[in-house]
Amino acid sequence: MEKAGELGLLGLGIPEEYRGMPVSFTTSLRVTEEVGRVSGFSPTFGVQTSIGIAPILFYGSEAQKQRYPPKLVSGEWKSCYCLTEPEAGSDANSGKTRATPVEGGAAYLLNGQKMWITNSGFADIFIVFGKVEDDRNLSAFIVEKEFGGISLGE
Repeated sequence: MEKAGELGLLGLGIPEEYRGMPVSFTTSLRVTEEVGRVSGFSPTFGVQTSIGIAPILFYGSEAQKQRYPPKLVSGEWKSCYCLTEPEAGSDANSGKTRATPVEGGAAYLLNGQKMWITNSGFADIFIVFGKVEDDRNLSAFIVEKEFGGISLGE
């Protein structure tokens, strides 16, 4: 991952202000296609360069965009995307993971179980989906491994 970051491959399509390389979607797609054609690294690469960073770029605060994408596009930090739950099947919105506000709403306590998470064994950043109180729809949370409270199964 670090070598892909050094080569600029993890930042394709990412704005320059976050240390990316703003190339066309077609260019990003072509690189992803080539990585997939020649390497078992493809799933790891795909998560890092898409679902592991896109939620932050699309919905994160400016402070989050300044903090996370630069370290993800360099390969210094690795990411994963935690959506699927054992009882939810293909209906992700039926998941049971709950987010309870703490510290006056400045942070959340997440409780739940996720499965089939590519990159989770070495990820530094987890994009975790859960429902806040009685919300009908999922919310995404950035969870740093260093925050603690994460346990990984086989």
